[in-house]
Amino acid sequence: MTMLPTFTALGAGPTLLMLHGIGGGNLAFAPQVEAFAAAGYRAVAWDMPGYGHSAPIEPYTFKGLAQSCIALIEALQCGSVILLGHSMGGMVAQEVLARRPELVNRLILCGTSPAFGRPDGDWQRDFVARRTAPLDAGQSMAEMAGLLVPQMIGPGAVPEGVQLGVHCMAQVNPSTYRRALQALVTFDRKANLANIHVPTLLVAGEFDRNAPPAVMQKMARQIAASRYAEIARVGHLQNLEAPDPFDALVLDFLASTHKNLH
Repeated sequence: MTMLPTFTALGAGPTLLMLHGIGGGNLAFAPQVEAFAAAGYRAVAWDMPGYGHSAPIEPYTFKGLAQSCIALIEALQCGSVILLGHSMGGMVAQEVLARRPELVNRLILCGTSPAFGRPDGDWQRDFVARRTAPLDAGQSMAEMAGLLVPQMIGPGAVPEGVQLGVHCMAQVNPSTYRRALQALVTFDRKANLANIHVPTLLVAGEFDRNAPPAVMQKMARQIAASRYAEIARVGHLQNLEAPDPFDALVLDFLASTHKNLH
């Protein structure tokens, strides 16, 4: 029996499930939970396994993360969900869609990509080593968050959002962070993009170096029913850096695709 991940939920209406990134937690979507609930959705934000109060999984793989997400969708008893994934959460969303497409009626991918890096082992090992070096040197997640988050944002980021981003990353369990990094570099669902047939919105940040606009534009061209949007003057944490433009893009997409659903 899969232990259900913990989550926060607010509002009533179509279920919109939000999946955070590697430095996140359900709080990384706090502004959106409020806004989407107010707009008539049942807004749900999970804690990925090993985050918040969610039990970790063994082994820590995209298959396992997707199975955990699928168990949550089934437990929410809503038939199918609108799935919104940011960064690593966008990869989990793609994995869920590859495995159980009938559980998702619309897809929103933010600051994410269809594969991680180049498929050569050295580059990936270097990435993990660079990201874990501060921990290996004895830094806390809070110290690391204080250094990393300011490097991820754009010039237009609202200070409260940046603060929340730092706070979320500071709460991440360091061993989970290491496991998530190891999983991240294995991700590759490029071949499945052509099989995504639900209305899909891709949102990029102008200054995002983790998932640059060019990568997301290319991804959008490979998903049949997709639209691409870019938020000016923000980086990787778009929903926290520019919550109002981000929420408006998502709600506009949902309103315009609603009438096409059965």
